[in-house]
Amino acid sequence: MSFDDMLTERIHEAEDILKSCLPEEKGFQKTVLEAMNYSVLAGGKRLRPVLMKETYVLFGGNGSVVEPFMAALEMIHNYSLVHDDLPAMDNDEYRRGRKTTWVVYGDGMAVLAGDALLNYAFETAAKAFDLVLTESGFDKNPENAADAVVLYRAVTKAMQILAQKAGIYGMVGGQCADITGEELAPEEVTEELLLYIHKNKTAALIESAMMIGAVLAGASDEEVKQVEKIAENIGIAFQIQDDILDVTSSLEVLGKATGSDEKNHKVTYVTLNGLEKSKEDVRRLSEEALQGLSRFGRRNLFLEELVKQLITREK
Repeated sequence: MSFDDMLTERIHEAEDILKSCLPEEKGFQKTVLEAMNYSVLAGGKRLRPVLMKETYVLFGGNGSVVEPFMAALEMIHNYSLVHDDLPAMDNDEYRRGRKTTWVVYGDGMAVLAGDALLNYAFETAAKAFDLVLTESGFDKNPENAADAVVLYRAVTKAMQILAQKAGIYGMVGGQCADITGEELAPEEVTEELLLYIHKNKTAALIESAMMIGAVLAGASDEEVKQVEKIAENIGIAFQIQDDILDVTSSLEVLGKATGSDEKNHKVTYVTLNGLEKSKEDVRRLSEEALQGLSRFGRRNLFLEELVKQLITREK
């Protein structure tokens, strides 16, 4: 089976898991539920749940306890996109080739849809606690109590990672720095500030994905710390590549309007460092991530190839 076939298979798996967790569109709150589902089901690479599952596999995980977290993280990612697209933020009318949520449902309902996805993400992730007894085998054999305790603690730690990486010391903190950075004169925007934004606004959720996968599979604290650094490199490279594509791609290929950074007079990694250095830094960060993935005494070749593909992606 080719890499593309394996990736498609994994994307479909992530999509099925996500769909199984989405709310039914009914009741007096039906409109916000429709807006939530419209946002989440707009397509996308499903990169974060795939990275989570493959890191889980890398460290020997083979159960279903990871699935609620896969869905939850994708909900959080999509809530951030709904809010990013709002007129008060990036003011984007297209994402993934179709109208953004605020254009279809209005900006007020889009705010609510984002809020709802964030709350529902933690509702979904918490379902992992219900799987502890069956995943550990304690429900059939009380002698597995120690395994149940270990897994329960792992789920608790995964919840903490999910919350922190999505919050003020992660994605929200990065978004805050991004907004306040736009108020600065171009010459005041430093590479340190941009890297902080990239690390938190983009890389934090990729760190969350891979760290949670490792934690749930029983990785050691030191291994989880190494995974966090690998994911940071992947996330920063991913965002720099986004900046590159905003300059070099098109609406037809990217699925959203290009040139928005220039239109909004936004300083990016590309405008600060130039196109060639940006491309070189994407390659360097990706290579460091690949080297890190090969040092655990076990390999996941699909995961390594996925990281390689991020270097040359066109959308």
